[in-house]
Amino acid sequence: MIDLRRFRVLTFDCYGTLIDWEKGILAVLAPLCRREGRDWSEAPILEAFADIEHREQERDPAALYPEILERTFLALADRLGLRRDLETARAFGHSIPDWPPFPDTPAAFAELARRFTVGILSNVDRASIAASIAAIGTAPHFLVTAEDVGHYKPHPAHFERAAALLAERGIGREAWLHVAQSKFHDIAPARALGIPCLWVNRRARRPGGGATPEASVVPDWSVTSLAELAAIARTEFHGH
Repeated sequence: MIDLRRFRVLTFDCYGTLIDWEKGILAVLAPLCRREGRDWSEAPILEAFADIEHREQERDPAALYPEILERTFLALADRLGLRRDLETARAFGHSIPDWPPFPDTPAAFAELARRFTVGILSNVDRASIAASIAAIGTAPHFLVTAEDVGHYKPHPAHFERAAALLAERGIGREAWLHVAQSKFHDIAPARALGIPCLWVNRRARRPGGGATPEASVVPDWSVTSLAELAAIARTEFHGH
């Protein structure tokens, strides 16, 4: 059982952990497949997205995320047998503000932000994540984006930047817990750098890896929702 009282800082992945990006992705791609008569279920759409998005991020790590999404859409269209429509690709690239928070995110994130220093380490750009933070309703105390570091997770640059920011505050890695849904993008690099990590298994009742590539790394702890994490904190800090 995790003892949250040993931590001063919680960092979070955003998309997949705080924001339901799979719902946002499918809101564009699933109706398009239906309109074009392509009988794809959600699982292969998300699996194709996971593969192509990661390859695009590796190929051009300095590209801003809306451009990565545009390129991902065009490659997805080829793979799924859809029209390579540039207007739809641009709309998909700028759809991030429409991706909704998970229902438990706003209250749980606000509660955790009152108890800890909280940061977000995200694979998007500053402009895109601003709308997501507004939807969550509570701003993090600090933010590291792919735009800031010129790389996409699982490259360790996000974590190295966060470690440097925390070191300036006199906070070491032993007092820092990273919280994320993606084992591939987050849990694996956090473990490699000796950062304690908690897996939010958002897909606990669904098979497959969804919009993230699979990874076999074992997290230090796991929960199935942010609400569960907030409840643990509430219990541990009760009366303190």
